[in-house]
Amino acid sequence: MTQATLYLVDASLYVFRAWHSMPDEFHDADGWPTNAVHGFARFLLDLLEQERPQHIAVAFDEALDSCFRNALYPAYKANRDPAPPELRRQFAWCKALCQALGLTTLAHSDFEADDLIGSAAQRARGNGFRSVIVSADKDLSQLLGEHDEQYDYARRERWGASGVKARYGVHAPQIADYLALTGDAVDNIPGVNGIGPKSAAVLLAHFGSLDALLARVDEVPYLRLRGAATLATRLREQREQALLWRKLTTVAADAPLPDGGFARRTGDAAELSALADWVGFGPLTRKRLREAATIDA
Repeated sequence: MTQATLYLVDASLYVFRAWHSMPDEFHDADGWPTNAVHGFARFLLDLLEQERPQHIAVAFDEALDSCFRNALYPAYKANRDPAPPELRRQFAWCKALCQALGLTTLAHSDFEADDLIGSAAQRARGNGFRSVIVSADKDLSQLLGEHDEQYDYARRERWGASGVKARYGVHAPQIADYLALTGDAVDNIPGVNGIGPKSAAVLLAHFGSLDALLARVDEVPYLRLRGAATLATRLREQREQALLWRKLTTVAADAPLPDGGFARRTGDAAELSALADWVGFGPLTRKRLREAATIDA
């Protein structure tokens, strides 16, 4: 029997892509731009029509500067410029669109979208579901279990847990440790000085985990690794920082989630029509939205 599948969509990635790629020629009734809403709607409708998911949740980032990680490390993501009002407004419209289509939306002031996806994937696994994580974010590869899959929608590339090493040089359960060692410039996580992707992959291949590496750091100088003695010294000096970076790079699995199993529901036709009027969707998009709003779409 085919295993039931839960689709988990990293909404922010696709809203940002639409914001940067769609021409600034769409506006709502108040004159605010809606190009990100139009692009996100196109992506979402394509996904629903191609994959025809029966269970789906769309995760949004609302913990822009209030995430639990900011309390651990105030500089977390401090390198990012805040989203302009023109974009923040469109995030709200994209979330409203998902809800009007009958899709479960996930958002929380203390947890990022990654954490909501990770928590949902764990719940789904406990209920006998596999997960398809719709995102290109390498952080999310740490969530892949034996039957799960990650789907980079833009490139039409899919991979499971067994394909993570070919992409990143480490296994799925090692991704958080890998990012703790190398750092993650996107999230403003420094990593351990002098450890790059190749060194991190070699260390984790030998020791298996960051914990084992730190416990057996005296073995590092004897590895066939360029500058091994220096790396050992840096690991000793930056032990506590490395453990902190690992806390930041580990996707949480205990974020609060709504009750239920993320089953797709019949959409709200009146709400969809009002939203389409406001943001200026054309007749073809309206037709696709009406069709997608039915549970047998």
